[in-house]
Amino acid sequence: MADMADMADAAERTGAGGEQVSLVPWAEGDLWLLRRINSPEMTAHLGGPETEERLLARHRRYVELTPGGMFRVVLADGGETVGSVGYWQRTWRDSEVWETGWSVLPEFQGRGLAVRAARAVQEAARAAGSHRYLHAFPSVGHTASNAVCRGAGFVLLGQADFEYPKGHRITSNDWCVDLERGD
Repeated sequence: MADMADMADAAERTGAGGEQVSLVPWAEGDLWLLRRINSPEMTAHLGGPETEERLLARHRRYVELTPGGMFRVVLADGGETVGSVGYWQRTWRDSEVWETGWSVLPEFQGRGLAVRAARAVQEAARAAGSHRYLHAFPSVGHTASNAVCRGAGFVLLGQADFEYPKGHRITSNDWCVDLERGD
């Protein structure tokens, strides 16, 4: 099994626009990014911003995430941070699968970087080798995230109801990639 640095190195992608992204394993110093992502506009489809206490707990989970991995998404040319992406284990329909999610900071949206990050995290999950399928569950009303799934090669399986965060019901699309495909 590959280590986190090898997976991040292997997870560099070039998109049609020419900008490459790389995945950098989440570290202690990345709390600032989590705080930026915690804005009302960035969390509108996730039940709104979290409290500082919950952010600190999330940051700790990201730093210690195993199995799986959380990453900063950076521009390969220059290393500027543009967002986050990760994958983690979940039980889904009686099977162990990987789940993924991403965020791209507002000033970098609309450039295809989320699609590139979603493709890169597929490579990281594939390199981990533990599960065959990677799922994403954007809310049905989150047009941009659903477009990212489509652009990154996920297949729409249908809809699913979730409680996220606790006390907040959302209807999500269930998108899936077969990691054994290898493309």
